[in-house]
Amino acid sequence: MVISPVHFFSHGSTMMLGEDSESADYWKQCGDEALAHGIKGIVMMVRKYILKTATDLTLTFTKGAHWACVGQNKVEVSMNPNPGKSPVALVHPSKYLNYKLVPDLESGKKCIDILAKDGFDVIGNENFNWIHDTYLILIRMFPKKCPPTTIISLNARFEPHFHMRIGAALRQLREQGYLLIGTGGAVHNLYRNVWQPMIKYSDNFAQESPPGDWAMEFRQAVDDAISGNSGPELRRAVTRLMKHPRYRDAHATDDHFMAAAFIAGAAGSEDDNGKYGNLGAETWELTNMCNSQFTIGAYA
Repeated sequence: MVISPVHFFSHGSTMMLGEDSESADYWKQCGDEALAHGIKGIVMMVRKYILKTATDLTLTFTKGAHWACVGQNKVEVSMNPNPGKSPVALVHPSKYLNYKLVPDLESGKKCIDILAKDGFDVIGNENFNWIHDTYLILIRMFPKKCPPTTIISLNARFEPHFHMRIGAALRQLREQGYLLIGTGGAVHNLYRNVWQPMIKYSDNFAQESPPGDWAMEFRQAVDDAISGNSGPELRRAVTRLMKHPRYRDAHATDDHFMAAAFIAGAAGSEDDNGKYGNLGAETWELTNMCNSQFTIGAYA
């Protein structure tokens, strides 16, 4: 049985789409690896669905940081058959306008069924347009063609165990040829970034001074939690990060951290014991924004 890895990607600013970086190279590497594992031939899924092509294998689930719904137990799944793209600031439209999005309504319905069975108040959203945190990653991973993709919303209460449970419920899809991705940020506090070099010179990677101690400390805590724990211990370590004394410095709002809770759920079962996260790449932006890229597990 082939089980896919899980990715926690820090998408950073919109300029991560427009500018080359170590993180962008790693996203492409992960996309190439996913495609490569599709070329092996037929994969028999638990539900008796036969996958025959690379595109079929890399059905991708992303959980983005910019879509949240209201309600104590509420979660939404994007079911828009023809989603538009929200504009991307500071990036030339040629970088993304012609990239065709491929929503996967069949798998979206599968997600709804799984989450409903697990007790979530889940509905499909037929009007949601995709935001840069999703297609920024997809364009970098799969520049030639977007794979069929389903997007799961956040819940506006931003409770880490709730989002961990979503990942846990959907973990079974890793055994069916799906790639689960959480897109958010390791250190993402827009209020504490240094914006002048980007505004004046379009240089988001300028580093005229070192990051703040608070950013370095929380960045290390995220790395320690994901790289140093596996199975249920990973789930506990990641959700516990919201109690870290530097958490609020690193995240003025909770939305970008929920993706980490999601991937901890998706990669933190008893069957995941011994499968530790790997920091594949890291890009600092705007002095204090740390875009860490983690992969947990491997195709095996």
